[in-house]
Amino acid sequence: MTVRAPALRAVRAVVLDTDGVVTDSAAVHAAAWKEAFDAFLAAGPPGGPARRRPFDPGADYLRYVDGRSRLDGAASFLASRGLRVPREEVERVAAEKERLFTRRLREEGVAAYPGTVRLLRVLRRDGVPAAAASASRHAREVLASAGVLELFGTVVDGIEAARLRLPGKPDPALFLEAARRLGVPPGRCAVVEDALPGVEAGRRGGFGLVVGVDRTAGPGTGEALRRAGAGLVVRDLAELLTGAPAAGDAGAERGALP
Repeated sequence: MTVRAPALRAVRAVVLDTDGVVTDSAAVHAAAWKEAFDAFLAAGPPGGPARRRPFDPGADYLRYVDGRSRLDGAASFLASRGLRVPREEVERVAAEKERLFTRRLREEGVAAYPGTVRLLRVLRRDGVPAAAASASRHAREVLASAGVLELFGTVVDGIEAARLRLPGKPDPALFLEAARRLGVPPGRCAVVEDALPGVEAGRRGGFGLVVGVDRTAGPGTGEALRRAGAGLVVRDLAELLTGAPAAGDAGAERGALP
């Protein structure tokens, strides 16, 4: 029988980020950012090689936009190129990314990671509520597209964050709101995140367990997650179960609900 690993047995609720943790949507976000940023850089004012260097959907995505709100991510990347961009231009780039992501999401859909789905099913079987918490305004739509929305007791997404005026990660407000809705104090909750700002938010929020997800297994990534506050780093959430199939799912599955 599949059961929770010892690290999760004292946990009464779990709060999960969506992109890269529940769904394989980070690549879709990164592709939309690249198209929006590269078009802006190509059309922008003359600059040196550093300013004109295209957006790297791997390194730049993780460093500047992953886990952040659209506006914060756009501003962070443009600043990394030494560009002083007016607020309205940052908003324009973020809006273009929104348009491109929405189109890709509706044309291509997204998939859920099988290891995450197995964990969510075990949590539901054991009466441990789960929440999805994401800065993305599309989180609910992404979860529905992947067929896993019904596995969550509540969703706190970018729309809710804006309505409640919650600050973005690494501030823990988003995760704290999710824990509040589940009715479980942060110290008895686990946070599961793949982005450094999100891991830091879990640590700052006083959550009982912060799990970092390192699907890239890149050099130094796991250590960076630990430095940010992860008490445990895994490559796949199936590692949080015992009696489960081996971790390390290379792909993801659509429509994962039983």
